[in-house]
Amino acid sequence: MKVTARPILWMITALPIAAIIGMAVTSPLNRACAAEPTVSFSDDILPLLKWRCASCHQPGGAGYEKSALDLTSYQGVMKGTSFGPMVIPGDPGSSNLMRLLDWRVSAAIRMPHGKKQLSTCDRDSIRTWIREGAKDN
Repeated sequence: MKVTARPILWMITALPIAAIIGMAVTSPLNRACAAEPTVSFSDDILPLLKWRCASCHQPGGAGYEKSALDLTSYQGVMKGTSFGPMVIPGDPGSSNLMRLLDWRVSAAIRMPHGKKQLSTCDRDSIRTWIREGAKDN
């Protein structure tokens, strides 16, 4: 019976490849987009709102002047706009914030106005936070 080195060589090279593939599946980018069991307003949502939205939606900003929506604090987000609430805790589908961010409204009022839409990952984080009760956590 003749034993060849090919199966052994294949096993030696396949193991590191499998490890590399496994590392790619759990990369920080992929983990960041995975739905977290609990989304924190202060750690996850507020930094995103400040980065993408607060340039307009803070006192003195164009979005604030038009709608009175302040996205620089939990209180501002929950206060909503001069037209009504933006967040309905537990119900992202009915929350105006998600309607605007998901672009399920007229092009004239999609947010962020005149800029690239927030990523699916970012919108899903906000959606999860609202679904979890929109807590000040």
